Amino acid sequence: MRVLGVDPGLTRCGIGVVDGAPGKPLRMVGVGVVRTPADADIGQRLVLIERGIEAWLDEHRPQYVAVERVFSQHNVRTVMGTAQASAVALLCASRRGLPVALHTPSEVKAAVTGSGRAEKEQVGAMVTRLLRLDAPPRPADAADALALAICHIWRGPANNRLQQAVAAQRLRTPKGTA
Repeated sequence: MRVLGVDPGLTRCGIGVVDGAPGKPLRMVGVGVVRTPADADIGQRLVLIERGIEAWLDEHRPQYVAVERVFSQHNVRTVMGTAQASAVALLCASRRGLPVALHTPSEVKAAVTGSGRAEKEQVGAMVTRLLRLDAPPRPADAADALALAICHIWRGPANNRLQQAVAAQRLRTPKGTA
């Protein structure tokens, strides 16, 4: 499967594409960052992010898109920008009919390093090792995007089966008896 990972951010939006399957070697297809000027209007910045993500979708044709789930931070301005960039990624993927998965930062860290509390340097080191790269992708947003794609390759099929089982159970269970 080919997965486009998106580490949303308003100034730097990490993008990474990985090919692979559970239990098989992974291959990095591409990695980069969509940047926007901090002094630009918010609307213009979101348009630039959209254009960047659309270009990656056009070029790499992923089957899935994995986006970091926005979580509450102490800085409301930061979380708002991250949420807005995340929404752009969701919109771009959904417009094309691509399945989108949201993964929490701790879920991604645990999948890639074995610890949900891993530091950014540990994530970068493991991404480098797993993809057999010469050096960690820079900036860290790029490495995080690759980590998201890896997480989805490894966890996505199991999550899909769980969701299908839950949906099937809901269909079998009459309302009011659960």
